[in-house]
Amino acid sequence: MSDHRHKRLVALARIVTAHPGTQLSLTDLSRELSVAKSTLSEDLLLIKDALESHGLGYIDSQVGAAGGVTFRPALDVGRIRTHLKHFVEELTNPDRMTPDGFLYVTDLLFSPERIDVMGSLLAERFRPIGVDYVATVETRGIPLALACARALMVDMVLMRRDNRLSEGSSLSINYLSGSSRRVQSMSLARRAPVRGGRILFVDDFMQAGGTARAAQDLLGDFGAHVVGVGVLVAMRAPKKKLVDDYSAILEWDRDGEGPGVVAPTDWVQRLVEWEDDSE
Repeated sequence: MSDHRHKRLVALARIVTAHPGTQLSLTDLSRELSVAKSTLSEDLLLIKDALESHGLGYIDSQVGAAGGVTFRPALDVGRIRTHLKHFVEELTNPDRMTPDGFLYVTDLLFSPERIDVMGSLLAERFRPIGVDYVATVETRGIPLALACARALMVDMVLMRRDNRLSEGSSLSINYLSGSSRRVQSMSLARRAPVRGGRILFVDDFMQAGGTARAAQDLLGDFGAHVVGVGVLVAMRAPKKKLVDDYSAILEWDRDGEGPGVVAPTDWVQRLVEWEDDSE
């Protein structure tokens, strides 16, 4: 294999894997790399075989006049399992309990590597239903929502706790937060591009589901449809939440004054073939 082809294969692999979920035109790739489509197809077969054999992802081909290729990254189950174990160990540490009876998770939420893994896990859960935007409410939900949006290759929409003059006219609602046990406000700029969109709402924590329900109502006022709710940690109680359906990565079962039990939820355990080391 010539040195020129080696360089072209590296460049092509970089281009394809840098745009997961996006169909790349063979015509555009051929023009960018200055190579015939027939040669490009041979290169793509080599890259496809290498990615699949190492469990890194898949390249799907679309035929026809508008044909192209789409890269689908594989879920690194081993890496996810490792980070889940770290989350469980950290969140069951008694030192993480706050005086108000909650878990301190800010450092975990703002760890780029850890939250990217959790975002990709949520993205895998909701990818089949089709999502146009990922939405969250400031502030702690931002890292997870952004990581999930990146994995889904969609934009993120941010709802504020209060109106911002810099965002112009906004629509606001008041709601009762289950975690803080007080009335809070949530607003979204009228310029937000969500009308008619399919929205995935993502947050860091859920107790009763008040924030998620408020987000559904607010986005509904914009003509958007919330097709899913995903959170990092959900409390087991109350069992009946204010939202009908949601997917949590971890479930927290509070036990008296201690940190209680934190464990991956059923769908996560099945996906990563979880083994409980405590048993």
